[in-house]
Formats: sequence, C-alpha cells, structure tokens
Amino acid sequence: MCSSDLKVRVPATTANMGPGFDVLGMALNIYNYVEMWEISDGLEIIVDGEGKGSIDRGKNNIAYLIARRVFDRVGHEPSGLGIRLVNEIPTARGLGSSAAALVGAALAANVVSGGQLTEEEILGMVSEMEGHPDNAVPALVGGVTICIEDDGGLVYRKMAPPSELQAVIAIPRYELSTEKARSVLPKRVSFGDAIFNMGRVGLLVHALERGDLDLLGLAMKDRLHQPHRMPLIPGMGDVFSAALEAGAVGAALSGAGPTLIAFTAGDGDMPNIKAAMEEKFKDHEISCIIKDVRPDLQGAVVLDENGGK
Repeated sequence: MCSSDLKVRVPATTANMGPGFDVLGMALNIYNYVEMWEISDGLEIIVDGEGKGSIDRGKNNIAYLIARRVFDRVGHEPSGLGIRLVNEIPTARGLGSSAAALVGAALAANVVSGGQLTEEEILGMVSEMEGHPDNAVPALVGGVTICIEDDGGLVYRKMAPPSELQAVIAIPRYELSTEKARSVLPKRVSFGDAIFNMGRVGLLVHALERGDLDLLGLAMKDRLHQPHRMPLIPGMGDVFSAALEAGAVGAALSGAGPTLIAFTAGDGDMPNIKAAMEEKFKDHEISCIIKDVRPDLQGAVVLDENGGK
C-alpha cells in the first residue's frame, strides 16, 4: 500500500464543559490524522497509535462509512480506497475520538471527490452519524463552539477562548462508551435543574468571551448529566475538589467521560493540579494519564506534504 500526500489533522474535543450538555464544546491540541487515497480495487485500512488493536479495519470502520456517504452524496465512485488513521486521541475516553475520525474522513473524502460539499453539509453528515454535534463542530472549526439543532439543520458559532486559558486532563486507563454514559441519564429533569443549568451556560459563555476566568468554578456546575455519571467514574467528585483546591479555576467531566478536565488561567498552578488529580484518582484505585493541553483554534486542517496548511 502506498499513500498520497492528502492528510487531514483533526483536534480532540471536550464537550459539555459542565452545564452545556450537547451544546458547548472546545477543541484541544491533541490530534488524529486521516490519510486517504484511491487504489485500484477494494478497501485497505491502516490504524496506527491509539486504538490500533481494536478499531475495525473493514467496511464497518466509521472513517470508511462517512467517506462512503460523502461519495454517495456527490456521485463519486472510487475504484478502491486506502485509508490510514494515525491516532493520538485515546478512544472511548470522552475526548471526541469518533468525531475526529468522522470529521477527518469526511474532509478527506470531500477533497478526493472534488471538494463539492460545504462546511455545513459536512457537519450535518457527521452530526447525523454521531447523533449529536457538540464534538463534531469544534473538531471541524476549532475554538469554543455553541451549537443547536433547528428544523433538521445546525446553527453554530465559534468563540476564541481567552489566551491564558489552559487545562489539565486526567484520562483513566479504562474505556467508557458514550452509549453506556448516556444510558444512566434520566428521561426527564426537573424545572429547577433546567433553570440551574441555563443560568450557568449563560454565565460560562460570558466568562469565556470576557476572559473572566474566575467565574468558571461557578459557571461549570451542572445538574443534568454529571451527577448521574459519577458512579461510572470512581472518585470523580474528589478529583474535582482536589483540582480546585490546587488552583484550577473550573473542572468538568470531558464529554461522556471518563476523562476529567480542570481549567487554569495560565500554567503556574499546573504542576500542583496534575499531581492532585493523579493522587486523588489513585486513592480510588484508578490509574490515569495526566496531560496538560491548550485550546486548538484552527480545527480540522488539510495538510500539504510538508505538514503545512
């Protein structure tokens, strides 16, 4: 197998950011890469990095499935297809690995087939396949995003987060599927809990737009999903408390979890926050990987052979 020079880089994402369930998301500077090229016949998929031993390499691979949808939409029929996935984003950890694969493959397939689809059309296809847009939107456009579904379409806006905003992520060494994490959520919520979250989403957006990061601790509180998911992540509440005591300005479950994210205003407190989160998870017999991350402002980009846009 030989590849072409077509390579798409897609960032990880952290969705919800506390109260913004299925609405808010932010791109992070951890990346997956998707390469795609036409071959004479059949399907050949290579997976390197995260998920190498577990990701399907046949026709049920989600990168192939979204590429097939793109080709069908624009009327392109390749004789065969080669795909290479180079993954830095851990799978099933709440960091948008599936959204990254879908966005990267959809963009690559769009280029292969002549670039006929718009950004909105690509997002619509990816969101339909994902089932929710809060990872797909920041993966494609970068930054912090707000998105809603309206009359079958997506409406979204991007914000540039404050330049001093950074984060620590604690990634437990076990997988948690989105399906399982959603299965524990209630079918109905109280009026009071809905109001609680609505107010905090507004406050969170204000804090990020104005750079008022001291508000994040209050603004990231949530009653809609995190309390119900706590039993799936031993020590979650204690890790939040430890991160805040060590200097974090806010903390949240990343997407469906089990990754936890703690935000900082600059990097001065990062060593203490990293140590506190790791130690508190250890107290609950959970081994985790600790990383410091920054927001990604670009989103998905098509790279040339030298790695540039």
